[in-house]
Amino acid sequence: MKCPFCYAMDTKVIDSRPADDNSSIRRRRQCESCGRRFTTYEKLETMPLMVIKKDESRETYDRSKIEAGIIHSCHKRPVSTQQIKAIIDEIENEIFNKEEKEVPSSVIGEQVMSRLQELDEVAYVRFASVYREFKDVNTFMEEIGKLLKKEK
Repeated sequence: MKCPFCYAMDTKVIDSRPADDNSSIRRRRQCESCGRRFTTYEKLETMPLMVIKKDESRETYDRSKIEAGIIHSCHKRPVSTQQIKAIIDEIENEIFNKEEKEVPSSVIGEQVMSRLQELDEVAYVRFASVYREFKDVNTFMEEIGKLLKKEK
C-alpha cells in the first residue's frame, strides 16, 4: 500500500478489524518512511451490479451518483455526512443482498426517497423534485400535501 503522504511503498498494518457495517475490513497502517498513520478499507470485489435506467440502457452501479444526489438534496440542512453514508450503506446492503445483478434505477430512487422522507422532509422534497421531474408548482404542492397528511 502506497503512503498517501510521502508516496513510499513500505507501509505496515498496525490494526485490522471489521468496519462498522461488517461489509469491509478497516486497517490502520503506518508508513515505514515518514511514520504517519492512515486508514484503509478493503471490500470484497464482486460481480458489478448493473442499473437499468429509465430509457432501458444499462450502466454499472456508481455509489458516488447516489451520494451526490443526497448531498445536493441535504445542502444547508441539519443532516450529517455520517447520516448520508448510513443511508447509502442501508440501500446498498438491501440491494446487494438480493440475488439480482440488475436493478432498475427506480428501485434505487424510491429507496433514497423513502429514507430521506424519514430523515429530513425538505431534503426529501428536493430529491423528489429532481427524481420525479416535477414540472410545475402544483406538483410540488401535491407532494407537500402528502407529507402534511402523513404528519396528521
